[in-house]
Amino acid sequence: MEAKPPEKRMANPKPKPKDFLNHLETYLAKRDGVDKLLKICRYTTKILLASSLLPETNPLTHRLKSFESSVGVSRKAFRLGKFVQDINALRSSRWDSNRDLALLILAYGGEGLYYFVEQFIWLSKSGLIDAKWLQKMSAWAELVGYVGSVSLKLRDLRKIKEEEVCIASTIEISVTRGIGYEGEEEKMRKLKEKKTLKMLSVLQDLADGLMTIADLRDGQGVLSAPSVIASAGLFSAIISTHKNWVSC
Repeated sequence: MEAKPPEKRMANPKPKPKDFLNHLETYLAKRDGVDKLLKICRYTTKILLASSLLPETNPLTHRLKSFESSVGVSRKAFRLGKFVQDINALRSSRWDSNRDLALLILAYGGEGLYYFVEQFIWLSKSGLIDAKWLQKMSAWAELVGYVGSVSLKLRDLRKIKEEEVCIASTIEISVTRGIGYEGEEEKMRKLKEKKTLKMLSVLQDLADGLMTIADLRDGQGVLSAPSVIASAGLFSAIISTHKNWVSC
């Protein structure tokens, strides 16, 4: 009997790109996906209103103001019960030191309290209750959450940089010895992607933090100008949309 030639090992095929409409359906099925699209709409509208493109007497100006206000209230509705994810995130977190624990409490505790209070502010904006006095508490809790979040992400970026140095050293040794290092290259690629997303998250938190400070200062100061705040909001919304899209 004639021997069969050995079968050639097939290379791992590249993953097929996701179908756009299926990806979009998955994205829109998430609460954060719809929320960030509304955020883009709201702050794009704010930029138009803050510019000199439309005079105050233009009927479209009044419609845009109404639209912006309505979208803002709608976004608050999407946050109902969202504080639970911060409670669960804090419960499942692991820490190596008391400093890490304190940062976790600041990040998840502040954000969780913010989302919890926002539920009552939504009821107030909807006209059911009077809870305008809670707005300052909400803003302070949000700011505390951003301080903790940025601190944690900067810590993570330092860890990623240390991993990059270790992998780069391993690749250098592999090249010197003439052995393969494909696995290390893949790890480095994934680390760079993770690092990019983490840096974008830091920039997003800084932009959102700027808006929160403007709320606490009642719009006083150069950095609290409507055009600056609207631009920061749109910048944050685009980053959030990109992160959520990639994670789908």
